Amino acid sequence: MIAEYKKYILNFKRPSGTSRGVLTTKETWFLKISEGDKKGIGECGILRGLSVDDRPDYEEKLKWACENINFGEEKLMEELQEFPSIQFGLEMAFRSFNAENSFELFPSEFTAGKDAIPINGLIWMGEKSFMKSQIEEKIEAGFSCIKLKIGAIDFEAELDLLKFIRQEFTSAEIELRVDANGAFAPAEALEKLEKLSEFEIHSIEQPIKQGQPEEMANLCDKTPLPIALDEELIGVFDVTKKRELLQIIKPQYVIFKPSLIGGYRGTQEWLTLAEENNTGWWITSALESNIGLNAISQWTYTRQNRMPQGLGTGSLYTNNFDSPLEVKKGKIQYNPEKSWKVNLL
Repeated sequence: MIAEYKKYILNFKRPSGTSRGVLTTKETWFLKISEGDKKGIGECGILRGLSVDDRPDYEEKLKWACENINFGEEKLMEELQEFPSIQFGLEMAFRSFNAENSFELFPSEFTAGKDAIPINGLIWMGEKSFMKSQIEEKIEAGFSCIKLKIGAIDFEAELDLLKFIRQEFTSAEIELRVDANGAFAPAEALEKLEKLSEFEIHSIEQPIKQGQPEEMANLCDKTPLPIALDEELIGVFDVTKKRELLQIIKPQYVIFKPSLIGGYRGTQEWLTLAEENNTGWWITSALESNIGLNAISQWTYTRQNRMPQGLGTGSLYTNNFDSPLEVKKGKIQYNPEKSWKVNLL
């Protein structure tokens, strides 16, 4: 068996704003394993500035994984614990290699085109008028759950946007989620949550920066609206530490990004602990190409969580790969009549 890797730069159709800055490109890495006519492909979806494996030796580790591919999946996963995106790329590539169809990783009603996954419509940060137009587009496209990135423009302007939605649609018609990406200072967070709660928000992701467990626990205890941990899970590898984190903070929800927390295995470990603690959860992609999004969507379907998931990022790029994934009426589906067009390695 041989393995090789390749860097690939995804180009955004339009600059996309987050509280960590505006994105115009997204770096990703593809890993291909082959033996004779058999091959498998995986995506190592690193997020610079956020992934715990955003390190100077990243490519070196990827090269090492390819050179030692015959160690097998189990040994490689152990050795690469501090590189969750490479772990996920390997899991994906091995599953792809062993599948009858290299892109059908988890055959199901989803891959047969008979069922779909409800997803949230993502609204990017920007000028108020731009955010408003995105909201109108998502509602027109049939989304019943909308997620707004907040924390980058004036907070009062963000409240005005939420007021605009609620004047038009009740919480029974449109579920609203907001993601602060850690933008609030702990001292002001509770007051801001009080203001947000007036608009019947489903949940807020990561209101304060990760790594402040006491402050986050206090917020989760007093909050007027459910809090979801997201970045807080990044870089926590040990199962005992994962359990402690959930027991200390007691969040209402946790959000899993497989590329950031160790692929299927890392995600399943968190998921099991969340359910032990009666903590709600959903799964989100992390700006991967359609190759990674496909791998996440197919596995997500097997978990059978009917809440809207965060899997709607496939249409962001000008140079993504043609795939059977389609978003229609607020759901992501797999159209087996459509074929993949991937020219890599």
